Amino acid sequence: MSDHIPDVTKMMQDTPRTDSEEYESQDEPITKLGSVDAEFARTLERELHAANERIKRLEEAGDALCAAAAFMGWHMEIEKWRKAKEAKP
Repeated sequence: MSDHIPDVTKMMQDTPRTDSEEYESQDEPITKLGSVDAEFARTLERELHAANERIKRLEEAGDALCAAAAFMGWHMEIEKWRKAKEAKP
């Protein structure tokens, strides 16, 4: 067992872009988190929407391929696809 404390500067951030755009708001108490520009937030929303649309198209294509693969006996691959598709965050 190690009692080593990890270097927090080397830990992976889950919101690096937002963190880099964050600034302290003059209107908020110091205890609150900083703010980001509204246009930056809109950009993130547009990118999220585009990514979700791409995922939807990929899932539809994967489902169509699974339907065709069933005739070829690729049942294990179809099951892998179904499990991967269910593993949404």
